[in-house]
Amino acid sequence: MSTESTESTDLDHVEETTSSPDAERVEGSEAVAAAAVGDRTEEERGDVASGDDTGAADADVATAVSDTPAPAAKPSRRKALEAEGDVAADFLEVLLDICDIDGDIDVDIDGDRASVSIVDSEEGRVPRRLVGPDGKVLDALQELTRLAVQTETGERSRLMLDIAGHRAGRKAEIVEIARGVIAEVKETGSAVEMEPMTAFERKIVHDEVLAAGLRSESDGVEPRRFVVVLPASG
Repeated sequence: MSTESTESTDLDHVEETTSSPDAERVEGSEAVAAAAVGDRTEEERGDVASGDDTGAADADVATAVSDTPAPAAKPSRRKALEAEGDVAADFLEVLLDICDIDGDIDVDIDGDRASVSIVDSEEGRVPRRLVGPDGKVLDALQELTRLAVQTETGERSRLMLDIAGHRAGRKAEIVEIARGVIAEVKETGSAVEMEPMTAFERKIVHDEVLAAGLRSESDGVEPRRFVVVLPASG
């Protein structure tokens, strides 16, 4: 198993904990082991928040003012994000070893957050059951990893975890859907309500709408919260 660190450009909530890092890692190992053999987890019961920010970050009203991409993290912030990624990678390596699961770990910086991916390795494929139905097991593992990082660093983590390219593939799908709605709003000049999405998916839509020069806002109540795409003001 290898850990690779790369850099790129491209942000949820986790409860504070007073547990020791070792205790967290033991608890995390048990959680992933349960997921790997198909046991029900809290996330599978809908008890763990999914995707991207569901609290402060899902006060997600995006008003487009420019196409300028988000600036890269400052040097000091970049070092902190690299440290987050390294802690997460170490934690996940332990879990994979305990569960005897194949997979390599890639560490990246995506905009202003650490991004960690478990990918197929030369030894074998990552079991897709670690993603789970609708990505629910993945969401639970992401929260667990954030908790481990917070325990180690003392700082709230917003890192994103992907497994076997699940989030990357879903992001591409959402981008295409968003672009279709954007084209419709530009053509008709009328607002369009989209289907309910997770916070992770809504964030993708808001970013696309912002880049297109339109406005968007979230409405509704979880788990059926959705994005409304509106014409540019004025």
